[in-house]
Amino acid sequence: MSATLPLLDSGAPESAAPLPPKPGILDVPVDSLRAWLQERGQPPMRVGQIRRQVLAGRATTFEAMSDLPKQLRTELAESFSLFSMRVERHLVARDDTHKLVLRLADDRMIEAVLIQDDGRATACISTQVGCGMGCVFCASGLNGVVRNLTTGELLEQLVVLRNLTDPETTNPERAPRLTNVVVMGMGEPLANLENLLDALGTAGDKNGLCIGARHVTISTVGLPAKIRKLAESGKQYSLAVSLHAPNDELRTRIVPTNDKTGMDAILAAADEFYEKTGRQVTYEYVVLGGLNDQASHARQLAGLLTRRKAHVNLIPWNDVEGLPYRRPQDADLQYLIDTLRKAGISVKVRKRKGAEIDAACGQLRRKVESGQPA
Repeated sequence: MSATLPLLDSGAPESAAPLPPKPGILDVPVDSLRAWLQERGQPPMRVGQIRRQVLAGRATTFEAMSDLPKQLRTELAESFSLFSMRVERHLVARDDTHKLVLRLADDRMIEAVLIQDDGRATACISTQVGCGMGCVFCASGLNGVVRNLTTGELLEQLVVLRNLTDPETTNPERAPRLTNVVVMGMGEPLANLENLLDALGTAGDKNGLCIGARHVTISTVGLPAKIRKLAESGKQYSLAVSLHAPNDELRTRIVPTNDKTGMDAILAAADEFYEKTGRQVTYEYVVLGGLNDQASHARQLAGLLTRRKAHVNLIPWNDVEGLPYRRPQDADLQYLIDTLRKAGISVKVRKRKGAEIDAACGQLRRKVESGQPA
């Protein structure tokens, strides 16, 4: 069962609202906003006040920013939009997973997910409109990549999802604010690394969303040069490599871009990431029945990772309309788990969240774009 919540809970405009023709305030460079304020006789400190109201203060209108002069609030509303995106679809699963389809100012759509359990509130955000990596099992890349998301669009996703948390909750299973971020939505995060690092830096600020780097996981299919650049950022972000196969031949069938890089280069970059940051690398492995879940695959995967500081997330495949893959047999999945553990490798089977609301990446967006009911 799924339910549609009141769309304004997120703070972003509801679906029926026209798309804002004005720039989103979070996409305005700080220097530009400071100059705009100076032209109106406002002190530089107003920049911090405005951004703090959006990021930390949960303001959903400029008028609600009561620490600003009324005339300034009016001028801000005339020149900027608080949100450049609107909520096109908002579904909630029985496990309180929220899935949003967000329509951007250029009429493109992306997805964002809020996962709530065990006292955590985790935002899963997109980094691109579509995806160019072509992973054969992923609905996000079926139509390729259109563009990178801006820094403001990345931040807005976090703000919209944060606004769905309850700051006054007394439920020990729920967090009053965002506690974690996983950059595992639509797109290849490292293909948009500059904007992503800018957004995460703002999100981690004490005047932002206060999400520390150790609570952020960035996923990638494996772009070696960008993995090294991430390691050199000096931040303690976690890295998750979408591996999905234990050898180059099979991985290239599943992740076509592997043909250009190869697993050796990706694993070498991941090793360097660990050496430079001290952060254990997670390897994501979508388990596709009959394709990458056989005993030989389990043994190869164990051999590949046994001497590495690695954690493996096994993700049993769940059906996606239009794709031919199937869920693995329980016995095959268990053999994979046992083989990895016997090799001394940390392994976890990822719990599926929001199953009945198409929470797997790209599914709901495709339904909305094609006019299908959710």
